[in-house]
Amino acid sequence: MTTTTVSADAVEPAGEQRGDPLIRAHGVWKVFGPHAERIIGSPDADLPRGELREKTGCVAAVRDVSLEVWPGEVFVVMGLSGSGKSTLVRTLIRLIEPTAGAIEITGRDVIAATPAELRDLRRHAVSMIFQHFGLLAHRRVIDNVAFGLEVQGVPKSKRLERAAEMLRLVGLEDAANQFPDQLSGGMQQRVGVARAFAVDPKVMLYDEPFSALDPLIRRDMQDEVCRLQEETGKTMIFITHDLPEALRLGDRIAIMRDGRFVQVGTPEEVVGSPADEYVANFVRDIPRSHVLTLRWIMRDARPGEEDGPRLDVQTTVREAVPMIAANERPVCAVDGAKVVGVVDRDAVLQAIAGERD
Repeated sequence: MTTTTVSADAVEPAGEQRGDPLIRAHGVWKVFGPHAERIIGSPDADLPRGELREKTGCVAAVRDVSLEVWPGEVFVVMGLSGSGKSTLVRTLIRLIEPTAGAIEITGRDVIAATPAELRDLRRHAVSMIFQHFGLLAHRRVIDNVAFGLEVQGVPKSKRLERAAEMLRLVGLEDAANQFPDQLSGGMQQRVGVARAFAVDPKVMLYDEPFSALDPLIRRDMQDEVCRLQEETGKTMIFITHDLPEALRLGDRIAIMRDGRFVQVGTPEEVVGSPADEYVANFVRDIPRSHVLTLRWIMRDARPGEEDGPRLDVQTTVREAVPMIAANERPVCAVDGAKVVGVVDRDAVLQAIAGERD
């Protein structure tokens, strides 16, 4: 099978973007092992992981990854265990030192940053949420939430006021004076989210934060992330191995394999037009009608078709089926007040039939 590598900075982000990306990374590598820097640019750089390890003793966890993440965007990196996704997100703030590449966050050169500048970046501009909550067992919930502000030197009264505000945001105001071991796993993760939001970062990094949670709690936390992103407009990079989670949360999704991005695109692009067999296998069991919107299946309107029933162009095929089934005429897909295309029954049937291919 041939794998097509797609650079994220070559793919337009979803929706209208204003200003500059908050996160830029170009040509990022992370190679573990002896003389790791010699691997980059050598003939060995493209060897499969097993062959590279056997020949050189090195493991290439991240290979020549580039990405841009825009203000307010949720950028999801998805891949199986060992694909390099967690290593990648850690290199962005140099929790793991990259072997090569350029990284900017909020206009700061991360690679050139001094230890003091890195600490400032991690304390003020970026918050990271891990799978393991890392709560302080001997401190009350409200003190856990306020911990990042305490590290910043914020006066106690102000940090507790901010922490109480964040607990209200995640629906845990009644648990402020409890201790972490008195809370369920889902509630503990909410405390972790509140703690991350308390410092008002520009960027949120989530590294498989819900993997250890039960399925129902996990779905609740996904709802929480969606709600918080809508309310706060934070820029987020979210790491996951779960495709439904990626499709639900991401404005754009990067599929990662063996340290590389093999496809970057919107959920519609990934499901509707997989880049290769590897991605196609990933999305095979995803109902296309739940992901594809009218924009994906519409055609140009013919004379006389622009006065039919109307649906927003972002309506999913599944949501549009009742109206389309109830009308003999094609349904107009509209963007605001403008008709941008029409959708007829044949288009819907073809989209649904694609689920069975």
